Amino acid sequence: MNDAQTLTFSSAEHARRRPDHPAIVCEGRVVTYAELHRRSNQTAHALLAEGLGPGARVAYLGRESEHYFEIALGCAKSGTVLVPINWRLTAREVDHVLRDSKAELLFIEREFRPVAERLKAVLPDTVIEMDTPGSLADGFLKWRAGHPDGDLDPGTGRDDAFVQMYTSGTTGLPKGVVLAHRTYFTLVEHLTGAGLDWFDWHPEDRSMSCFTGLHSAGMGWFMVSFAAGCTNVVMRTFVAEEAVRRIHEDGVTVMFAAPAMLRMLLAEPDATKEALASLRKVTYGGSSIAPPLLRQCMERLGCDLVQMYAAAESGSVVTCLTAEEHRPGNPKLHSAGRACPGNEVRIVNSAGESLPAGQVGQIRAWTPANFIEYWNQPEASRKTLIDGWLCMPDAGYLDDEGYLFVLDRLDDAVIVAGQNIYPAEVEAALAEHPAVAESAVVGVPDQRWGQAVKAVVVFDGDQRASARELMLFLRGRIADFKIPTQYRFVDDLPRNPTGKVLRRMLRADA
Repeated sequence: MNDAQTLTFSSAEHARRRPDHPAIVCEGRVVTYAELHRRSNQTAHALLAEGLGPGARVAYLGRESEHYFEIALGCAKSGTVLVPINWRLTAREVDHVLRDSKAELLFIEREFRPVAERLKAVLPDTVIEMDTPGSLADGFLKWRAGHPDGDLDPGTGRDDAFVQMYTSGTTGLPKGVVLAHRTYFTLVEHLTGAGLDWFDWHPEDRSMSCFTGLHSAGMGWFMVSFAAGCTNVVMRTFVAEEAVRRIHEDGVTVMFAAPAMLRMLLAEPDATKEALASLRKVTYGGSSIAPPLLRQCMERLGCDLVQMYAAAESGSVVTCLTAEEHRPGNPKLHSAGRACPGNEVRIVNSAGESLPAGQVGQIRAWTPANFIEYWNQPEASRKTLIDGWLCMPDAGYLDDEGYLFVLDRLDDAVIVAGQNIYPAEVEAALAEHPAVAESAVVGVPDQRWGQAVKAVVVFDGDQRASARELMLFLRGRIADFKIPTQYRFVDDLPRNPTGKVLRRMLRADA
């Protein structure tokens, strides 16, 4: 049975209550809520006409656009499950996603057809080419044409699957994270119930995510904004210059970005206070933020800043550092904030026992938005979701007031003579040096101590520093055993499609 916490219900409600309000703006094209409802209804009817039953997987390989979200909502309304494929993935990774998901239909943009041609053995029987030369979606529109656009009731509820997001694969092949409709409603529901505005979306907001909607963070931001009735400003691809232009020209009021994206955005010559004046709240997350960058954001953005901590598997935000807590000198600034209403966070040791405040261990979280399962991986699902608690991949600790301090991914810890060193702490200290734009710290083999600390450093513009200068700079800032003994200077750090540093590549180069 349908209920209010489904995307099907939200789409119909917005079309009824605010039919002419812009739902999506993309490259100057405007789609109202009434249009989005009709178009996604028609897409759902077309999917059903292909013989796809409830739970069938529908894959998408292309860039973001209004048509991508018409397909996403069409899946919700037909009971099928969307499988987004990030277009930056390698052919090997795309092959894995198609094999693992057993997708029965694939939407693909022509630009990525060469990848598909190499994967003929795993392509679904039905492949819909989205575009034709000179048209963004002519092929898709012809496929959809002629089908009715009336409302459907797929019989899905809040706990039924909507999307299967593949993890970024920082440590191996991606796993399919299955998320339910409720994923996009629980955060606002609990915040509203608690009378808090840590995160808030208003119908008059113009919302933009710098994360692609092909990623769990970008999809989550879009769908929560959609559920709130906002106007979503969609970029086909994140480019810092374009992001500044969209904020200014489209009047973006709320935005979500990774720290690396904020650094690139603020480096743009056109990123003036006037150009960014429409912003009222910027949420950042996805990785830790260097203290100098955080100070720069607080000084230059001229709006509220909010930090979130989450994972694809958590479905929604786990903890929040609120706008009120973003003030110079606040000792909580280096934390990830407190558990959002309706959530719980605890720290456990290797035996799964809760640890007291101040002790470092694995972060575990309970949220009503937690993922359903890893697709076709029951053992991995059981190990990750234990009695409703999500085992996060990160190490951290809670202070006496319940603020979470995230140190780093558990498998990124460097162990020197039995001492655990978390890269984020060393990187934060390096970021204080005026010549350092960013860095990544990894452990490399060492015959004497097991591992040694190595820093891979990107300099800021024309500024430079030697390894010795950096070592001397770090003395007194962090313990001596944490100071890197090896350095490598590079132009850029390798990143995955969502902007996370690929430490395994840096370790492989050691």
